[in-house]
Amino acid sequence: VLLCKNETGYRNLSYMVSRAFLDGFYGKPRIDMALLRQHAEGLIALSACLAGGIPRYLRAGDYEGAKRLALEYSQIFGEDNFYLELQDHGLPEQREVNPLILRLARETGLPLVATNDAHYLTREDSRVQDVLMCIQMGKTVDDPGRMRFETDQFYLKSEQEMRQLFPDVPEAFENTVKIAERCNVEFEFNHYHLPEYRAPDGSSSVDYFHRLCNEGFRERYPDAPDAYRQRLEYEMQVVEKMGYVDYYLIVADFILWAKKQGIPVGPGRGSGAGSIAAYCMHITEMDPMKYSLIFERFLNPERVSMPDFDTDFCQERRGEVIDYVMEKYGKDHVAQIVTFGTMAARGAVRDVGRALNFTYAETDQVAKAIPNTLHITLEEALKVSPQLREMYDGDERVKKLIDTAMAIEGMPRNTSTHAAGVVITKLPVSEYVPLARNDDTIVTQYTMTTIEELGLLKMDFLGLRNLTVIQDAEEQVRRMEPDFAVDKVPDNDPQTFAMLAEGKTQGVFQLESAGMTGVCVSMKPTSIEDLTAIVALYRPGPMDSIPRFVENKLHPEKVTYKTPLLEPILKVTYGCIVYQEQVIEIFRQLGGYTMGQADNIRRAISKKKMKVIEEERRVFVYGDPAQNIPGCVGHGISEAVAQSIYDEIVDFANYAFNKAHAVCYAIVAYQTAYLKCHYPRQYMAALMTSVLDSATKIAGYIAECKELGIAVLPPDLNHSEDHFTVEGSAIRFGLGAVKNVGIGLIRSMVKKRQEGGPFKSLEDFIERMGEG
Repeated sequence: VLLCKNETGYRNLSYMVSRAFLDGFYGKPRIDMALLRQHAEGLIALSACLAGGIPRYLRAGDYEGAKRLALEYSQIFGEDNFYLELQDHGLPEQREVNPLILRLARETGLPLVATNDAHYLTREDSRVQDVLMCIQMGKTVDDPGRMRFETDQFYLKSEQEMRQLFPDVPEAFENTVKIAERCNVEFEFNHYHLPEYRAPDGSSSVDYFHRLCNEGFRERYPDAPDAYRQRLEYEMQVVEKMGYVDYYLIVADFILWAKKQGIPVGPGRGSGAGSIAAYCMHITEMDPMKYSLIFERFLNPERVSMPDFDTDFCQERRGEVIDYVMEKYGKDHVAQIVTFGTMAARGAVRDVGRALNFTYAETDQVAKAIPNTLHITLEEALKVSPQLREMYDGDERVKKLIDTAMAIEGMPRNTSTHAAGVVITKLPVSEYVPLARNDDTIVTQYTMTTIEELGLLKMDFLGLRNLTVIQDAEEQVRRMEPDFAVDKVPDNDPQTFAMLAEGKTQGVFQLESAGMTGVCVSMKPTSIEDLTAIVALYRPGPMDSIPRFVENKLHPEKVTYKTPLLEPILKVTYGCIVYQEQVIEIFRQLGGYTMGQADNIRRAISKKKMKVIEEERRVFVYGDPAQNIPGCVGHGISEAVAQSIYDEIVDFANYAFNKAHAVCYAIVAYQTAYLKCHYPRQYMAALMTSVLDSATKIAGYIAECKELGIAVLPPDLNHSEDHFTVEGSAIRFGLGAVKNVGIGLIRSMVKKRQEGGPFKSLEDFIERMGEG
């Protein structure tokens, strides 16, 4: 057992644990004595339980071997850094070993420490831990040959219980306190460890950042107003002051690399799209000034927290970008992030049911009585499901099943790799966090929230299927129109919006659900701004505002503002508060807050911090000279109107959506809609290719092709490829969607066809495919 005395010890332990998983994994992670010698500084070592080296020698009758190993450990870790452990969990083997441990201590002078393995908190938890072991091993509690703990003593014992076990060795208890006092690792939170970016021209990262921003500004805004230039200068100043210059450069670098490799990259994602500097550096492809996006929603100098650029890449080629980052910054400086799958209510019941030897039918009946609601707990399910409550109260076996399931609910069930999270560090990753191997992927052993708290640079490399669809459709369109590019099409195409207003949204990103289709039909969107509002509103909470939004859009005369100051803020959403950015602007324009102050209050409201909400009402209405906030009254707004506006903010700020993210997705939605409207065969072929493994989705898209008057031709050995292709006025079915036909076979067949012409018969096909 290794414990860290200080930061050096933590780094050494982290390094060894990482090496154990990455290089020493043969069923279980392991290290050797040579590595232990090299990285023993800053550590306190204990001789461990019965499975430890010294107790094993003693149980085997090799006292001298145990003594040699004890002295070797003492020499490795240094004086007062190695302790011999005494344990008593009621196991006969421990009662044999303990007198020999005491003899070792007398003969070598090594200190003793009394410990107790704690696999659960209380003695009563032993039953639940037993069930967990059954779940892990795939056994039942009735299985006599299964692995199990022999006693119920592996819990966190009190001092009194421990002293009763070893009354004659008080120094062993004093040493537990001494060891605890000597362990003084302090994690440094909110101090960022950003990697360094080295400019290709040899200039400083700050100079290179300014150069990229200025060059991009001239390209993006050849005739820009002064306000745009001022916004860029302000952002560059904030980014530099807060120490995020290298962060911007790192993101810009891998996005530029991806684009040069022809890997589709999304126009932006999340609040980062509100940065004009990011737009000028081609991190994002959406003009934040055009859509009134706010930089402070992304990077707020009054709320020091790590900014977060999330990036969408083509789902199939996302891994190439991660490989590039590893190559550039070093494989030991980049890792993906672990995530733990936990036991949800239904899953916990099914797992426990198997372990307790319930029949499948019995467990299924209980599990199906739990409402199929996301994140519902068993405790909540018992309150809302009369059927579950009746089974729980009326059957002792079911009560035991549910009580046990409640005890393990929420516990980690398995580890996997986070779908998007990647960490890049200044020093090797193992200097900050331990690593492990998840299949062939190197992952951190800490989850994303801990990674962020430790100030490490976490980025989301997200795979978005629709980007692949757009690229595939573009490639097919270019066979007819070589210069076609979807990001160059007009963003106000009447035919595209007419198609959406008719409800023809099947296959359109974000808009193809029945609910979204209904909103499109009733709202009749006519701009990207309208699509942005649909993306933002169609969620629980804000959905209640959709009827008012639609009514105001279709009948502009019904739009009213409580004060003329609200019109420029809410005009784009027909008088309704829809976005977080609008909440920030209301605080700023009406209350006189700074951008940073406004965003802080917006966050407090969204997190339902009622004390802050009530305290801030007075400031918003009347102002606060100490904070230099004039308030609404200071801007000539009556108290009653100010109170009414604040009520509306509080009602909706909890649900208000990040406009920057909504615009990004609205643009992708519009691009897919434009392709479907003007190039339906190419688009539907690309769409079906993206879901080759889903017969249900392909059937739905074939039905949509029929609605569009596009024939889908059957699979054909002489015409089909692995993907769906445009063939004249029709679409040819892709063989990759045929079950049990391997992609290698299909590509080999296509190659034979290209080299020797069409297959003339089944015999010809068999003969040619059998060659080489």
